Amino acid sequence: MLWSLLTALAVAGTQLYGTASAAASASPSACVAFDVNWNLLAFGFNGKDYDAGTQDTWGSGTPTDITTSGRPPFNSVNATCYLSQFTNAIYVLNADTANPSSIYIYDATAKSWTTQSVTTGKFDPTNFATILDHDTNVFYAYSAGELYSLDMGLLKAANSTPIPWNDVQQPDLSADSAGTATPGADTAGYQPVMALAQNHIHFLGISGIPAGDAKIFVIHFSFMQPAPQNYGTAFPSTHGRAASFFLDAGVQQEFAFIPDDGSATYVINVESNTTKTLSGPSVKDPFAQYYASTSALVQLTTSGQVNFLAYNPNTTTSGGTWSAVSKLPSAASTLGSSTSAGAGAAAPTGSGSGSSGSSGSIKPTASGSSGNSSSGTSGANSGAVGMGSRSLGGIMLATGIAALGVLLL
Repeated sequence: MLWSLLTALAVAGTQLYGTASAAASASPSACVAFDVNWNLLAFGFNGKDYDAGTQDTWGSGTPTDITTSGRPPFNSVNATCYLSQFTNAIYVLNADTANPSSIYIYDATAKSWTTQSVTTGKFDPTNFATILDHDTNVFYAYSAGELYSLDMGLLKAANSTPIPWNDVQQPDLSADSAGTATPGADTAGYQPVMALAQNHIHFLGISGIPAGDAKIFVIHFSFMQPAPQNYGTAFPSTHGRAASFFLDAGVQQEFAFIPDDGSATYVINVESNTTKTLSGPSVKDPFAQYYASTSALVQLTTSGQVNFLAYNPNTTTSGGTWSAVSKLPSAASTLGSSTSAGAGAAAPTGSGSGSSGSSGSIKPTASGSSGNSSSGTSGANSGAVGMGSRSLGGIMLATGIAALGVLLL
């Protein structure tokens, strides 16, 4: 009887610790994006969607409610949004647990939703990171060591023909600078951080790649450059999130990389191969998502807060202050608890997150600091839940040990 009691207490403590671990992996099921006029759009905020307007209005006022029929339920962890700049449409991935592979399309001009069906083939819609290329309007996703693509054409509303995910190649993520391509090299265990700039996908946080370097996939030639590219400042080679800064016209030339520990914000310019070091976000949250316009980097935290860092590519060289987008309500009630590897936003940041505004990123593990593992702790919301459950589990285990001592006496 004694051992049965102790066993039950130990199992209960273990289950509670497991619950805490899952809660600590909470990620936003809401997402934000920009339209082509750089209005900040917020989707899945307590069952509502909002237009917060342009950056100069975020400090006060009330957002415009743009909630309408046909929207996704935003009930899945790690929902991500992507701006198609040519069509002024927002593509939403991983926002519907009943239809995990579907892509929801929000026409920001008509303010209407449609749902695009896809065929997945070997692609796993529950475990990937992705970017949306600016010029081709094609999604490129990394999943289980493979690179896939899905061509959105110029869709601003869904059509009746499913769009296929196509297998592109096994990328070579090795540090080999000799020019020899080895498909699939160094992909084992890699949690992708993908950033988009100049129609190139930049893979960050690869084990064995020096700090300040990235492996590059050239989209227009479907070619993985054998040698890593250096970007000056040695930003850490670790897991994080990424988001590409748009231009009013033309392809993105810069992307932001935020390590999971939130220690800094690195802005990488792929034209000059240089890196600026800006302030890290005030809220240190490895599961936050990031999105960018032409002049702001926006953070959506796991507790539902929306913050931003103002950025001018011509004058911002360092520092900066993160501020709250007080115009938006908190999205806290729409957060989910991740129990799987998570799906695209990155990014990713593509992270990583460097797609058209953001990119999905497979979630960090919230432990470790070397190579491609997560460095840093989870956000305040998930951390509080985790600590509460762990404490209760510890109390129950301690009670069992105390009971053993009493009975032995």
